[in-house]
Amino acid sequence: MDQVFEIPEEPNVEPISSLEEDVIRGANPRFTFPFGILFSTFLYCGEAASALYMVRIYRKNSETYWMTYTFSFFMFSSIMVQLTLIFVHRDLAKDKPLSLFMHLILLGPVIRCLEAMIKYLTLWKKEGQEEPYVSLTRKKMLINGEEVLIEWEVGHSIRTLAMHRNAYKRMSQIQAFLGSVPQLTYQLYVTLISAEVPLGRAVLIVFSLISVTYGATLCNMLAIQIKYDEYKIRLGPLEVLCITIWRTLEITSRLVILVLFSATLKLKAVPFLLLNFLIILFEPWVKFWRSGAQMPNNIEKNFSRVGTLVVLISVTVLYAGINFSCWSALQLKLADRDLVEKGQNWGHMGLHYSVRLIENVIMVLVFKFFGVKVLLDYCHSLIALQLIIAYLISIGFMLLFFQYLHPLRSLFTHNVVDYLHCVCSHRHPQGRVENSEPSADAEARQSIA
Repeated sequence: MDQVFEIPEEPNVEPISSLEEDVIRGANPRFTFPFGILFSTFLYCGEAASALYMVRIYRKNSETYWMTYTFSFFMFSSIMVQLTLIFVHRDLAKDKPLSLFMHLILLGPVIRCLEAMIKYLTLWKKEGQEEPYVSLTRKKMLINGEEVLIEWEVGHSIRTLAMHRNAYKRMSQIQAFLGSVPQLTYQLYVTLISAEVPLGRAVLIVFSLISVTYGATLCNMLAIQIKYDEYKIRLGPLEVLCITIWRTLEITSRLVILVLFSATLKLKAVPFLLLNFLIILFEPWVKFWRSGAQMPNNIEKNFSRVGTLVVLISVTVLYAGINFSCWSALQLKLADRDLVEKGQNWGHMGLHYSVRLIENVIMVLVFKFFGVKVLLDYCHSLIALQLIIAYLISIGFMLLFFQYLHPLRSLFTHNVVDYLHCVCSHRHPQGRVENSEPSADAEARQSIA
């Protein structure tokens, strides 16, 4: 959400002729305060502290199962967060014992946040001075509907700060979908069956919900950056607000439906949920095996075949975790070096939301007809209707974003309206053919008579 540097919308310099195309020399980049890094660190520490507090409360009350699951979700997400930061910063090839020790005691985000703040303060003190080490960066940008190529210099310190920001964006997604989603779902389940909401659990639920919403919003922004890597992308407040409302309604309604479904069927719901997750997990691998492609060996320079396989498995698990609770905004493609399908696949998006809507309706109906009345004092029919309406509203905000608010919607060969028109046009000609056939048969019968 926060940007490393900004480029003026209308550069006031003359274009420089190039062998390929005209290049506009951009202004020197301006660094901004790393609010995103501080916010991600705050969410990590807040969720970790509240989870450990609830583990202590569950242990004190001899609630072994609740304590075990709460601690397991916390540990798994924390370990994955440390590995993500180590992988992005490539610390294993560096001599940084303090950073590795902080990661070992699960405080890696804290020391990384301090490093980023020190780097920002250093840049702030040296503002206006030229850095000795700079590199040139080129990005395409849409200015007044025209595509132009902008080139500007990026200093080493600004690039280092950008690496911190990118690392925290990926960390927030790992924490959100591999830790906060299962933690939030389980704590809501415990609240539902225990019919009480202690303060500690309420704080944990709030931190988990904010983490999931923030991670899903970043997921959309990173998806746009990955798909359109050649372009300089700017998201305004209205676009961010639309994405936040869309993701909040989608994730909240989905997780509440899962909780009500699980509380209704208890252990009988586990096979359905596990099968759902496994289908999402193995779908990219099935497509990869059917394509007959070779495993990409250039994901990272010094990676062995085993290291590449570990990375692919980790990415697939994250992809399944995201799609289990919301749309990932990307389609995984293991045969490609970038690991994602960069085209705008409307069919994949439509299939995902259609299947999820059918699943949500089925789970809501199970809760309505088989749910125990003791669970909630409210009308089950009203709850079911509100959840489905909330999910439909989230789909509406999603369509609104892609149709009117996407920063690069002018590059779409087809937009949402075109896709819906294409789907509808496939149905109407069939109806016309079916309607025309009886009339032809009638004319034939009349001619025979």
